[in-house]
Amino acid sequence: MIAYIEAYRDQFGVEPICAALAETDGGFITARGYRAAKTRPASTRMLRDQELGEVISRLHADNYGVYGVRKMHALLRRKGWLLGRDQTGRIMRQQGLHGVRRGKRIFTTRPDPAGQRPADLVQRRFVAARPNRLWVADLTFVPTWSGMAYVAFVTDVFSRRIVGWSVRSTMTTEALPLEALQMATWNRGELSGLTHHSDRGSQYVSLRYTDTLAELGIAGSVGSVGDSYDNALAETINGLYKTELIRQRRPWKTVEQVELATLEYVWWFNHRRLHSELSYRTPIEVEAAYYEASTSTEEPDGSLEPA
Repeated sequence: MIAYIEAYRDQFGVEPICAALAETDGGFITARGYRAAKTRPASTRMLRDQELGEVISRLHADNYGVYGVRKMHALLRRKGWLLGRDQTGRIMRQQGLHGVRRGKRIFTTRPDPAGQRPADLVQRRFVAARPNRLWVADLTFVPTWSGMAYVAFVTDVFSRRIVGWSVRSTMTTEALPLEALQMATWNRGELSGLTHHSDRGSQYVSLRYTDTLAELGIAGSVGSVGDSYDNALAETINGLYKTELIRQRRPWKTVEQVELATLEYVWWFNHRRLHSELSYRTPIEVEAAYYEASTSTEEPDGSLEPA
């Protein structure tokens, strides 16, 4: 009510506005009450809200402006701010802050009818007992002013960590998904017992890609044609990337600009982004906790199912 009067007082005057508002269901303030409210010292709650509003606005901006109430509440508690989720939501509304919403998913892969296709070893069970047990991979694209940028990700199912990625102006196997795979294998080292799952896009069922998996001792697995559920986790990673980075900062001018932004995003995604599926922890924290626990307990049995 006070904010409304502030906005229109120069145009209509305080008394006429209060008189008009008195005829509505919510009209309760008088001109005298308005002036009293303007001169009244700020309450403890108001001062607290102002302090928290500054903190929340900064944290929201530091995390690509994508956090909604749940993740912001979890982040505040990690930072030592003890407040309720409803209070977090109220202050975010006061600051005009909200989480991003997922857009429409677009299919980007094309099956090769003549290609040999490995079996589906995952059967939609996107769980793993330890790191480097199950990876999922997929492609997406980003329109730029200088042409299309194609992006490939490889994600570790156990921790949701992006372990390999590539951004190129072409979708060929060697330039895009194979480069992401090579980054993943270089980063992770030990690959025994690893399964690599993708959709049936021609890049992933090509001889070059499947031969590389075999040379590395990685078991290849693919889902069915045009079925996002058979590669749901990889589709989710693509969707988060498009929602949290690409749509937030468009338009994009060059492929190189997308590549640099993707580099920064992947670091944030792995080291700082809170994942609700990981009990609001980061992928790095989940892996660190696993390796710390494994030094004093027996190793998992190696199945795809959680131990």
